[in-house]
Amino acid sequence: MKHFSLKKIPLHGWIGIILVAVFWFLNWHLEGLRTNFLFFPLWLGYILAIDAIVFYKKNSSLISRNKKKFITLFLISAPAWWLFELINAKTQNWFYDGRQFFTNTEYAILATISFSTVMPAVFGTAELVNTFKWIRKLHNQKKLFSSGIPVIKFFITGLIMLLLIILFPSYFYYLEWLAVYFILEPINNKLNKRTLFDYLSKGNWQIIAALSLGTLICGFFWELWNYYSYPKWIYHVPMVNFLHIFEMPLLGYLGYITFGWELFALYNFISGFFNKTNRNYILPIDHK
Repeated sequence: MKHFSLKKIPLHGWIGIILVAVFWFLNWHLEGLRTNFLFFPLWLGYILAIDAIVFYKKNSSLISRNKKKFITLFLISAPAWWLFELINAKTQNWFYDGRQFFTNTEYAILATISFSTVMPAVFGTAELVNTFKWIRKLHNQKKLFSSGIPVIKFFITGLIMLLLIILFPSYFYYLEWLAVYFILEPINNKLNKRTLFDYLSKGNWQIIAALSLGTLICGFFWELWNYYSYPKWIYHVPMVNFLHIFEMPLLGYLGYITFGWELFALYNFISGFFNKTNRNYILPIDHK
């Protein structure tokens, strides 16, 4: 059994714990508008703490491997989430109570800062999940694409999903959490960028499990910390608006599982234009 040692926890881990403790308390106890300023430091604390736990467990983490790439995650994350905000403009599945108190410029700036934490949180948590023993046993499973990757079928399916969202948003809004992946994954494959196809064609389901569970864990904390926040998001999800856990309907959490795949595809699509030599390895499975 591994001997626990406080000395092995990096300094940024302690900073992260302090940030979470302080800004979680403030976010839930201060009156009036506060989350617009407190969301970022709260989630920065989560990101730093998770990274430190990962480093403690395996002597490697996103920050320790490549600080520049870690910072780049924040820069890619914001425009990536704005894409989902654009789709939500059509589906109207969530809105921000408190948005009315900000000008368009104020809202754009503050929202972008908050959105920048999404990818670092998800990829850091996915790496933590990847340290679980049962996850690491999924690297040698059934190959999904033993007779070739159907990239054209994937792409067409993604376009059909997007069209259904646009034409019938009240009935097909949930496809938002699949359409982006189905469209971008074939494009990444054709451009020789990193894809989940690379793993599944070899029978490696490890990264799928790590991303899915990692994003679901982040989803739990997103909803938890949102519950007593202000401004906060509130959902309108036809057909599944029951059995809520915080603001989110229970079935809505299924969207978090595939959301991680979309973030992975978005990261590789965007970052691939700036780094063409190593296919943009970001998660620990990439280093095996």
